[in-house]
Amino acid sequence: MRPKILRIALVAALATGSMLVATPGAATAAPTSGFDDWTCLPSAAHPNPVVLLHGLGGNGPGNYSYLGPRVAAAGYCAFSLTYGQAGPAFPVGGTVSITKSAPEIAAFVDRVLTTTGAAKVDIVGHSEGGFHSLYGPKVLGYSGKVGHVVAMAPPTHGTTFGGLVTVGDFLGLRPVVDIVLATFGCQACPEILVGGSAVKALTSGPIAQPGVEYTIIATKYDALVTPHETSFVREPGVRNLFVQDVCPLDPVGHVGLAFDSGVAQLVINGLDPAAAKPVVCGFGPPL
Repeated sequence: MRPKILRIALVAALATGSMLVATPGAATAAPTSGFDDWTCLPSAAHPNPVVLLHGLGGNGPGNYSYLGPRVAAAGYCAFSLTYGQAGPAFPVGGTVSITKSAPEIAAFVDRVLTTTGAAKVDIVGHSEGGFHSLYGPKVLGYSGKVGHVVAMAPPTHGTTFGGLVTVGDFLGLRPVVDIVLATFGCQACPEILVGGSAVKALTSGPIAQPGVEYTIIATKYDALVTPHETSFVREPGVRNLFVQDVCPLDPVGHVGLAFDSGVAQLVINGLDPAAAKPVVCGFGPPL
């Protein structure tokens, strides 16, 4: 009799399980992590998906080919986009006016929130993308949707532009960038120079928004965003640091920030300061 009872119990359990699985809302999918994986579900440990914003003349997948997977490996859902494209045929972005690309980014933030079911995003921005990570929450007013901002070498107070399209150079996209600039120009460039219109909009009044935690990372060997301290926001609630404060021998340059192992850990620590891990210093590309 006992084997028969066990068989009946097993059948009943399987039937009950099938009913539970088949009932909408009865089962909850397990959290995951991933880079540009739109099935990713944030975990309780890392509830905010991360939006990754590229630099001038770059694109999302290329600019974050190194850092994106490392953010995902730390347990986050991470998403990149290519904003500010002069036209759909060009795989580079960031050249159109800040006032045009900023709403694109805001819409992308909403897409990420809707898809993941999260209440807030964290934003990691590099160069012009770092500028947007500060500009959008303040000027477009969506700071309530943002938990952390980690900005790498943003031209916060304007740059004197020691160089221009080094991101495109590094990604092997310089010929495309040259075509874009020759055909359409760079509307964003004068806007993020010292005294530029976008800089004025960002720096008019406090930059840091209530409820958002900020980390700004710069390098003393930056040849593009100059002077170097133009990146920093000297306001309460903002942590400003040079890579060399932590890794004094790292020669990393402006573009190299997105391709440096030590900087990657600084970025991940900025996303979750309470769980910050020791930084193993690297030697990032010096350009």
